[in-house]
Amino acid sequence: MNALMKYIEKLPSFLQMILNISLFLVGLILSFLLLKETWSIFSYVFLYTEADKNYYEFTEELLVFFLYFEFIALIVKYFKTNFHFPLRYFIYIGITAVIRLIIVDHDDAKNTFWWSIAILVMVGSLLIANSKLIKREN
Repeated sequence: MNALMKYIEKLPSFLQMILNISLFLVGLILSFLLLKETWSIFSYVFLYTEADKNYYEFTEELLVFFLYFEFIALIVKYFKTNFHFPLRYFIYIGITAVIRLIIVDHDDAKNTFWWSIAILVMVGSLLIANSKLIKREN
């Protein structure tokens, strides 16, 4: 029974190590995809002709770039804050994702209105998350 308790006590550390390795690998993959998206944006700006350019696609690619950037920043913050995900980073990612959705799919005015309300709610929650009562970071 005592040997079993030793293994059970080591289990959280083992799971934390698996989580950290997995997040590190996800960070590497996202960094590669960020570089790929950066190349796509630069090639769009400098190599495409005016006839080939579609500004909705460019804006979509730019917002995807920011999503990659925010996820990488979230992973970096996780390691810097002693294995803790700050809530406000998830809210930033959510706002960026909904803005991308509005830009890509803006055909229905009602859906656009409701997505805009979702952004307003997330901004309100961001104000609450950044208040001194909830903020845990230094």
